[in-house]
Amino acid sequence: MSLKVAIQMDPIEAVNIEADSSFVLALEAQKRGYSLYHYDVRSLAFSNRRLTARVRALHVRRTEDDPFSLGKYETIDLAKMDVVLMRQDPPFDMAYITATHLLEHIHPETLVVNDPRSVRNAPEKLFATLFPDLMPPTLISSDDAAIKAFRDEHKDIIIKPLYGNGGAGVFHVPPGDDNLNALLEMFADRSPEPVMVQAYLPDVRAGDKRIILIDGEPVGAINRVPAEGDVRANMHTGGTPLKSGLSPRDLDICAAIGPELKRLGLIFAGIDVIGDFLTEINVTSPTGLQEINRFDNVCLEADLWDAIEARLV
Repeated sequence: MSLKVAIQMDPIEAVNIEADSSFVLALEAQKRGYSLYHYDVRSLAFSNRRLTARVRALHVRRTEDDPFSLGKYETIDLAKMDVVLMRQDPPFDMAYITATHLLEHIHPETLVVNDPRSVRNAPEKLFATLFPDLMPPTLISSDDAAIKAFRDEHKDIIIKPLYGNGGAGVFHVPPGDDNLNALLEMFADRSPEPVMVQAYLPDVRAGDKRIILIDGEPVGAINRVPAEGDVRANMHTGGTPLKSGLSPRDLDICAAIGPELKRLGLIFAGIDVIGDFLTEINVTSPTGLQEINRFDNVCLEADLWDAIEARLV
């Protein structure tokens, strides 16, 4: 196929060519002869039923000192693209939600990956609650009394912002810790949104597994082990990625959620599993492709583009 692909992502100047999934997606697209364009979500403009963006032609290469080239700015009608990759990082805020509404004007005639309506309706932590039998005990609330009652029941808990990302604002509150009131005050001062509270899973010390699913099928995993003295396994908070296979329980979890991901057009998803429990379903800007590629000697970005091409036939 000869495709025109626009990539909606954060400034490419900050890209980490050894870890960034968007970078290897662009490399594979370029290898296939696609025409690539980069734009910042803030350049979207909707008027007279047309969604445009200020884009620059993009060329990428795996060289540390010169990983990309960008052409001159031009304004294009995104409906003239074959594919738009929505790859900017959260926060999942009103700006993010607005972008999904705007992209709905061109999808599915222009294939947006992932489906913007489904992304909007599937924020990571809330989406997982559709599968309560797979999750640890969980509470979503702004009510201090409900949160304290949950802690009284489960003793050892994790509290985190409902729309946070990257491990920011995640706190472990073990039994006997007197900081819960102060944490609830802090969360209330920062945002009117509810928080997510979960029973602490000691298995996190052995790792938080990231499993990649493409069009609903599991294709690989890495285990992210938290740094000493931290419960967050995210790699940019100090977590160490390790090679990992898929356990029978992992496969059961994927079998339960995979058909729904496929139905909703969530072609590229990353789920987080601690022990036997699903904790999040990441559909906004999943990561982990490069780490799995290195451990398993695979090319998941090629599998992803194959799935995208299949949607275009």
